[in-house]
Amino acid sequence: MFNELISAFFFIFVAEMGDKTQILAMTFATQYSTTKVLAGVFLGALLNHGLAIILGSYLANAIPMNTVQIIAGIAFVGFGLWALRAEEDEDEENASQNKFGPVFTVALAFFIGELGDKTQLTAMTLATSADFPAFILMGTVLGMLVTSGIGIFIGRKVGEKIPEVAIKTISSAVFIFFGTVKLVSTVPSNYINIITVIIYVLVLGTFIFILGKPILEMRKSKQKTALKEVASTLYIQAHHMKKAVDEICLGEEKCGHCEGKQCLIGFARDALELAENEEYILSPDWAKLPTKNDAKAFDEDRIVHALSLLVDHMTSIGNFQDENYVVNRAREALEKIAIGETLPLAITLNEYIKNMKKKDKKLAKKIEAKIMENRKERKEKRE
Repeated sequence: MFNELISAFFFIFVAEMGDKTQILAMTFATQYSTTKVLAGVFLGALLNHGLAIILGSYLANAIPMNTVQIIAGIAFVGFGLWALRAEEDEDEENASQNKFGPVFTVALAFFIGELGDKTQLTAMTLATSADFPAFILMGTVLGMLVTSGIGIFIGRKVGEKIPEVAIKTISSAVFIFFGTVKLVSTVPSNYINIITVIIYVLVLGTFIFILGKPILEMRKSKQKTALKEVASTLYIQAHHMKKAVDEICLGEEKCGHCEGKQCLIGFARDALELAENEEYILSPDWAKLPTKNDAKAFDEDRIVHALSLLVDHMTSIGNFQDENYVVNRAREALEKIAIGETLPLAITLNEYIKNMKKKDKKLAKKIEAKIMENRKERKEKRE
């Protein structure tokens, strides 16, 4: 019986690697948590393959597989259009009330996506000669979970770097593409001609335009709101950041005549001073970092303190990231002093610490510890 489970797992694993359902899992992972996607995959695959094993022969005789494939194709295009809907942000209470939504959505997508597909037919075929059909079902579902898990892992990594609007667009495109391919391959050829293709494209394009327009408008609105929120936070924090950078400066007695923005400390300080004056995006003439004073014996603890404030801010403002943002330029200046080079723009703290560890593990641990300490202090003050 275990041979049947392993055989079923192997066949499904090979069939699904790079297939549409793995790509769907990757897409869903950019929108929902890993647990919810895997739960949806499990339910969808269990129902689909269970149906294939238990009622496969009956369904094949009662409903032509070609018809099932056409229905599945239409459903996929519908999913793609549904993904373009502009949704208002939900509060935590509403989100908790709708916690089963993502699981049901993923399960339904996988159930429909596998109707009449090769994996369902594989499960059906394996079951016809199996002594233990339940183990065939276990093997096929396990195969779906493993291949989907690989897709989810990739999707989570990619999703961290992609804006929400792009995720919606990609998700919609994936569904519409696979739905269209399924329709083209199953609709009788005498129904496919230049006129029907034009009608299909026009109708689909109209729906995409109607549903996609509000998303673009919402994106512009959210960008303005995000900028205001970030600006408000920075206005409050800029003074503390500038003070921390000032404390790194060695002073004219040790350093000589102050060269202002021509030295890295002066560059960072002057950039943050602009933030105090409500100027948050630097002009092109700030693009190049100065090269002076990057090898002087600055106090490491003070650099860690200042960098922790800058990095904490940068990784707390969500997807609002800009290379010319004043805090980002100040961060780069301090990194040039600390490690001799700048690190890539990082959206999350984990991503930043990972990049820093590649250059200096000791410094990375100090910065992370200081940020955790700062966040803990802020939390205690709020409470």
